Amino acid sequence: MLMIKVKRLYTFMLSRFLPRFLMTFCICLFIVMMQFLWRYIDELVGKGLSIGVVAELFFYAALSMVPLALPLSILLAALMTFGDLGEHVELTALKSAGISLTTIMKPLAILMAIVAVGAFFFQNNVLPKSQVKMWTLLFSMRQTSPTLDIPEGAVYSQIPGYNIYVKRKDKERDMLYQMLIYDVSNGTMYPRIVAADSGRLTMTEDKRHLVLTLYKGSWYEEMKGGGGVSGMSGELYRRETFHDKEIMIPYDANFTRMDDETMRSQYIGKDITELRQTIDSVRLKVDSAATLVLARMRTNPECGVPLQRTVVKDGHTALEPVAEVKLDKPLDLDKMIKERPAFEQQEIYNQAIMRATNAMQDQQFQGYTINDDNFIIRRHQIELMKKFTLSLACLIFFFIGAPLGAIIRKGGLGMPIVVSVLLFIVYYIIDNSGYKLARDGRWHVWQGIWLSSAVLLPLGIFLTRKAVNDSAVFNPDAWLAVLRRFTGLHQTRKLVAKEVVINEVETDTAIAKIEDLKNDCQQWLDSHPGRQRYIDYWRQGYDKPAIKELAQKVDSVVEYLSNSRDQMVLNKAMDFPFIRQLLTYQPVTNRNVGTAVAALFPIGLPVWLLGLHHQHNLKRDIRLTIKTCDQLVAIFNGEYSREMEYSDTVS
Repeated sequence: MLMIKVKRLYTFMLSRFLPRFLMTFCICLFIVMMQFLWRYIDELVGKGLSIGVVAELFFYAALSMVPLALPLSILLAALMTFGDLGEHVELTALKSAGISLTTIMKPLAILMAIVAVGAFFFQNNVLPKSQVKMWTLLFSMRQTSPTLDIPEGAVYSQIPGYNIYVKRKDKERDMLYQMLIYDVSNGTMYPRIVAADSGRLTMTEDKRHLVLTLYKGSWYEEMKGGGGVSGMSGELYRRETFHDKEIMIPYDANFTRMDDETMRSQYIGKDITELRQTIDSVRLKVDSAATLVLARMRTNPECGVPLQRTVVKDGHTALEPVAEVKLDKPLDLDKMIKERPAFEQQEIYNQAIMRATNAMQDQQFQGYTINDDNFIIRRHQIELMKKFTLSLACLIFFFIGAPLGAIIRKGGLGMPIVVSVLLFIVYYIIDNSGYKLARDGRWHVWQGIWLSSAVLLPLGIFLTRKAVNDSAVFNPDAWLAVLRRFTGLHQTRKLVAKEVVINEVETDTAIAKIEDLKNDCQQWLDSHPGRQRYIDYWRQGYDKPAIKELAQKVDSVVEYLSNSRDQMVLNKAMDFPFIRQLLTYQPVTNRNVGTAVAALFPIGLPVWLLGLHHQHNLKRDIRLTIKTCDQLVAIFNGEYSREMEYSDTVS
């Protein structure tokens, strides 16, 4: 019977989650596709591309955008599903039936594990091929010439080597009027300028040439210099007046698809095996280059004396070290150079500068080559690790969205979308920052790529734990209580007269409780007469259990007095301060650890000063508690007067 209930629960949860997941995935994919379209709109418009080519590009782009849309859709679907269950009290009904939140999440967690495995194989097998196709199509479109649409009253420069100005167009007759053409196809040094009254622009059947037919115009062309032929010198030019003229212009308007091999050899087109092979081969190349550079540095001569020399032994060439040259006394190089003539000194300096410059340039060139290879290694390592990060991101976002939806208990598209977008923006910023740090070599690749997962994984664990334990994560009072433990914020009591009192307040009992509280407060003050020294603060501090016991006794007295029918007693009971439990009363419990922290004087000093301030406030609150006790006793005995409010001022 229990198995049947569990199976029904699994079916119920899957039926609630799957439609939302498919809907949010389509929405998120559409949004990222719109971002892709706006980013590359200039590459598509005005190229005369067929619908089939554009649809193919969008299909491969949609596949390439899946890693960006999948985690966001999982987060949004989980938030909506569990938020809707909480909003309609279905989650509460399931828990009241003895079903824990982990059991409720179990079928969806299994589904997310299957999705994570599928995401890994998608990243490894499908995504490289789709990215190769997408980028090949994009680069092919960039090489495609735009369609001809010469505007009126503006210079048209989309035809390579030609700038055309047309004052007026007749679309019905397909005529252009008052044309001015600036031809720099042979270089800007020798341009051709053509002015025509009218003309017509057509294209050949193979779409590889433009035919420009001009009527009633003139032609001006600068030519190369005469070079002194027949006594002429200077520049030559040609001027021509024509009635009609045709100009053939090379212009390939066909869409030519590039070969996929170029993109397939890049890191985006490789699976895990190919990425590892490339990393190993490039790393071997870097190691070999570094070894070669080191060998060259070792064999370079010092002060003209080589460290090694080439010898031939048994028909084989080998290197052997040169014996060290020993000097009887140190050489004064400055003196030796100054004894030379001035021109020899200058030659020595020039040769030294030249050798140093050549050595520096050679090392820089080798360094650039090694840096480029290291950059290739990093890009392949990044792509290799991304094969796994998507799967983990799917699991992390599920364990963030599901417990968060159970906590906020808001379904629909309002609150879940806001929360999902904010969390995803944080994830995207962290992930993009880590990617750039890893790509530029400022961090290790694994640190940058796994940064977003390392940041969000603790959040998922925290939210899941809070949701399973039904903790009030978004309760402001709970967060204020935590904040008060660190900052010592003041808190006031509020008591309201009860309409129905079950346990009446008896005067003798109330006075006995108040006197007992007063004695405990006075004993605590007597045991802590002055300020704690620096070393005593870090080694022992204040006894937190004693302070907690005192605070509980104050709360007990206030709770007893809250049943009083006397408004004056209620008002005075509200004067009892809250005895706060601050961390600065006793920052460490181990004496040895406290001694070690105290030795770190720059760190321990500000904490000690803050702790002294909080201890002073604690003593002030305890003195105020004693004063309030005296006033309450006076109220019960009928001896209270307004002068008691201003006597024994608490400092």
